Amino acid sequence: MSTTPPPRPELDREGDEWDPAEQKPLWHRIIFGTKPFEVVHTRRRLRLSLIFTMVVFSLLAARLIDLQVVAGPATAAQALDGRLVSVTDPAIRGSILDSNGVVLAQTVPARDVTVDPWKVDDPQDYAAKYSSVTGMPVNDVLKALERKTNADGTKQRFAYVQRHIKVDLWDQVKKLNLPATFPEVSSVREYPNGALAANLIGATNGDGDGIAGYELALNDQLKGTDGKRTYERSGTGAEIPTGNESGTSATAGSTVQLSINRDLQFVAQQAVNTRRKEVKADSIVAAVLDVKTGRILALAQSPTSDPNSPKRTSQGLRNLAVEQEFEPGSTAKVMTVAAAVNEGKVDPTTPFDIPNRLVRGGFPFKDDVDHHGYKMTTAGVLAKSSNIGTIQIAERIGAAKLDSYLQAFGIGQPSGLNFPAENPGYLPSLDKWNPQTFSNIAYGQAFSVNAIQAASVFATIANNGTRVTPRLIDSITSPDGQTTEAPASSSTQVVTEQTAKTMISMMEEVVSKRGTAPQAAVPGYRVAGKTGTAQLVNEDGSGYGSRYVASFIG
Repeated sequence: MSTTPPPRPELDREGDEWDPAEQKPLWHRIIFGTKPFEVVHTRRRLRLSLIFTMVVFSLLAARLIDLQVVAGPATAAQALDGRLVSVTDPAIRGSILDSNGVVLAQTVPARDVTVDPWKVDDPQDYAAKYSSVTGMPVNDVLKALERKTNADGTKQRFAYVQRHIKVDLWDQVKKLNLPATFPEVSSVREYPNGALAANLIGATNGDGDGIAGYELALNDQLKGTDGKRTYERSGTGAEIPTGNESGTSATAGSTVQLSINRDLQFVAQQAVNTRRKEVKADSIVAAVLDVKTGRILALAQSPTSDPNSPKRTSQGLRNLAVEQEFEPGSTAKVMTVAAAVNEGKVDPTTPFDIPNRLVRGGFPFKDDVDHHGYKMTTAGVLAKSSNIGTIQIAERIGAAKLDSYLQAFGIGQPSGLNFPAENPGYLPSLDKWNPQTFSNIAYGQAFSVNAIQAASVFATIANNGTRVTPRLIDSITSPDGQTTEAPASSSTQVVTEQTAKTMISMMEEVVSKRGTAPQAAVPGYRVAGKTGTAQLVNEDGSGYGSRYVASFIG
């Protein structure tokens, strides 16, 4: 076989020589050349390399245009959305003050503790350290550290560990250097006087809304309007100082000034706490009213509860003076006697024969003790608190008149305090009265009142027969400093000034040695008052039981 190579072609104009390697594939010749380590067609190689480079850069440019121009805004927005955090800027809740401006409830700076659970590698260690400083149960901390995912499968990178902790407590938490743990500005409600007046002030919940007392009744005025703030958060969870930020500012709540005098409230609170222990009562309420204005100067009760305490009870935050109804018993005899005196049917010296029993409506009524029969004046009936004598006095004016006076004294009507959960008591309509009902009502049973209504009856007598609607609020000051004084209480002339003075003279006998409350006498002072004892109805409604409500008003 001949090995003679084929005829050599002519040299091309670039001077290249023919070689069998040129028979290799085009891509091989472009990359490796036609001969190993041999200079070949330089211009063609450069052209092809340039074309290849331009293609690559064109692809990169196209991708860059897609990212920056076509999908750029959407991608940037998506990235920003991942960094943006929207939080509520809580409004500073308005304060509650006593009549002299002493703070009874206020809002102080606090912090909400937040964490990225996915950055906590040792939840048990985290929870133990956090609990050791704050006292928060370890299990509650661990629950906050649970790793969760969103509906789209992304990780939830934000959770609250604890809300509304005081700043000094946050400072202690900060020293622990816990991973991915950051504060948010918050606030907490504080009651500087503890349980004092808690039955009036009430309390707020974890969200800062009122749940009892005037915190609830005046929630709209006190809470203000929250703001909104949106800011950028870094990958570690911290706020980016120069990042995007927007929002609206919060508007603080109004300040409420009560008619309560803190010092007088303290004295009243000490008195009811002591007396409750002495007599082993379920509860005791004490109210002090300014008879001229209707302003309540003190309204204490036992038991009560400290609204600052996590162990506070809803029972302790109730305002028993308006929420608890009871049959007034003999304190109601003041209304019956005042009505008869005002109608001119009796005077302090009008005599009465008081039998041991008085049958009305088929029922034998009696006094607190059996007796052979008394001769008493009107003043004596009131001083000795005779049930039978009071029925006889009431019969001189009749049911319709007695009913009209009870209503004028405010029985069966709201007290005017606009307090949440107030029980206005009960006065049966006149068409439901029968001889037995009439007799019971005359001496203070078969209808009910709350403590403020009962006290208001005596304030009416003390105020020369003019009933002034009780009130607990003196003023409300808006965030801009404008103060709105509470309007003067409405008033009603129930009995004449002369009748009121006559009643006061007769009630002074009650605290004398001849009356039912000599221990209420105060040396050097004239004291007018009335005792009351009423049986409580059994819970099953089966009649009166062995439990009592005892009262003294003067």
